[in-house]
Amino acid sequence: MPSPAPESYAVIGNPVAHSRSPFIHQAFAEQTGQHMSYGRVLAPLDGFESTVRQFAAGGGQGCNVTVPFKFAAFAMCSRHSARAALAEAVNTVRFDEQGWFGDNTDGVGLLTDIERNAAFTVQGRRVLLVGAGGAAAGVMGPLIAARPAEVVVANRTRDKAAILCGRHGDHAATNGVAVRATALEDPGVAFDLVINASASSLAGAAPPVPASALGTDALAVDLMYGPAAEGFLRWARAHGARGRDGLGMLVEQAAEAFELWRGVRPDTAPVLAALRGQLANEAAEAAARS
Repeated sequence: MPSPAPESYAVIGNPVAHSRSPFIHQAFAEQTGQHMSYGRVLAPLDGFESTVRQFAAGGGQGCNVTVPFKFAAFAMCSRHSARAALAEAVNTVRFDEQGWFGDNTDGVGLLTDIERNAAFTVQGRRVLLVGAGGAAAGVMGPLIAARPAEVVVANRTRDKAAILCGRHGDHAATNGVAVRATALEDPGVAFDLVINASASSLAGAAPPVPASALGTDALAVDLMYGPAAEGFLRWARAHGARGRDGLGMLVEQAAEAFELWRGVRPDTAPVLAALRGQLANEAAEAAARS
């Protein structure tokens, strides 16, 4: 008797060819003995909903959602986790028969990477969150729950940052955290933690805030990874900060999604180490060709 086909998952976005999520989830599956497959699905910018529905109708069990569709994914789900409801953005969908369930694992993934993998304590620190889109919305709630002294949201459109802060006002008050919105050009100075959740690195643009935003021995995190993050990381290091890319966040948020789908928690450390090795090899090969 033939063995059943593996249950199917994917990351859906635009662009999506660069995503390391298939490697991560296949590594998790092998580690935990799960019979599943995981691929990439490119959604047209005007066709996200139809793409997701087609994937689900074809037997998909769930998906991850990446830029620029996290707000659209929230609208498609009939049920949400508390953290997705606060963010109003979804990066993980489970196709339940009683209604699609949307979660947002970005923030807890980021906090796990910062506090465990980078050994940086957020509590009591001053935090600058750059950007107010889906990525920033996903990380703000868990960031506030870690109880920094304040979270300042800087965005090109200040009103959008103000809306994000307003939505998290009660959550911030409950945790004793000051939140405020500001413009990119004048975010404040000497933050302990600077998180770039904007699209600047993906677009190859210069760091979006002045170097004065970096405090002494600050941790500067770009949610991008690989070559896209290099400009931001070089800028941070040149101004005395400790630079960190988003690869650890990617692996940790994937573990949260994997547990939601499969009911088992994978070990992230060997997968993150393998990914870092991959990136180092690719960088060496690119340098040899140049």
